[in-house]
Amino acid sequence: MLTRRLIRSGCLALLIVLGMGRVWAEDSLLVEQVEELLPRHVGAAVMAVDEGKVIFKHAWGNRRFDETEPCTTSTNFRLASVSKQFTATAILLLVDQKVVELDDTIDRFFPECPDYWHNITVHHLLSHTSGLPDYENLIPEGTTLQLMDLNVLELLRATEKPLFEPGAKFAYSNSGYALLGLIVEAAADCRFQDFLRTEVFKPLGMNRSLLYVAGMNRVPERAFGHELDSEKNWIVGDQSLTSAVRGDGGVYSSLDDLELWITDLDQEHLLSDSSYTKMFTPQVRSDRGQQDYGYGWFLDTYRGERRTMHAGETRGFSLMLQRFPNRQAAVVILLNRSALDPPGDYVDQIVDCLLFDRDD
Repeated sequence: MLTRRLIRSGCLALLIVLGMGRVWAEDSLLVEQVEELLPRHVGAAVMAVDEGKVIFKHAWGNRRFDETEPCTTSTNFRLASVSKQFTATAILLLVDQKVVELDDTIDRFFPECPDYWHNITVHHLLSHTSGLPDYENLIPEGTTLQLMDLNVLELLRATEKPLFEPGAKFAYSNSGYALLGLIVEAAADCRFQDFLRTEVFKPLGMNRSLLYVAGMNRVPERAFGHELDSEKNWIVGDQSLTSAVRGDGGVYSSLDDLELWITDLDQEHLLSDSSYTKMFTPQVRSDRGQQDYGYGWFLDTYRGERRTMHAGETRGFSLMLQRFPNRQAAVVILLNRSALDPPGDYVDQIVDCLLFDRDD
């Protein structure tokens, strides 16, 4: 049984968790400082890890603007495109199991497909170099029902040529990651959400994280998305036409579970050494400044530190996960509000506050 002691001195509350080797201090002044850096929100959750230990973890606000359930460190937010790292992990697990190869062309998994798919590989999908058009641009005008993965597949099957030759350049593609989720199902012979639950989340102890599929599972302690109306009041804005597509953005998770995820990325237990190396090796120069792309992660440097990162934006949610692997550090920011327009620089300010400009 864990022993907990709470020691208070002025504004500092030090929580010592014996038996787990974790010590972190919650400084109410730092909590206020981080909250001031956050944009206006309904609910928010922020965590920082340094040298493999949690140094900050706090949640603010509510899961839904018109209800009273507070956001906590176990509240599940929709991760949007931060989900892509889990889709990439699922594929790399299948590579480790020798069920999938990175140079497999995708006609292996989708026999009825356009001719140009014979030149697109799993590697191209993972690295956003496939040349596939974004399925969002293919949705017929007037569509009101949410798209499912098979709807995306049919939209893409109806295309006749790529935007560019596969492998020629980087072009961020939700289409590629939607297809990767379907490839997991075809190769593993099980539903994508079940594969993530049994092969990724459960082994890491992320028991409250899930790939959400309406009517098939339920999000515990769910944060709902929000947006501002014309008078700048909050309204629930939680789903869009593309919110039911899984591989590009359907995972829900919390600070508590993402702490376990970050720990595994530092300790590298789930995948083979080769797969972790491929995931975080620059596969292509992106079209976003000096950033490269690996498999499910943007790669660059920040303030002299190697950084791996991914943002997530969808209707009602905006998120960021940044890692600094050389110092086993990370910052996670989860908001149940749509992204700022124009975007702010609050992310870097919070990273600086919690990691680089911190007074120890």
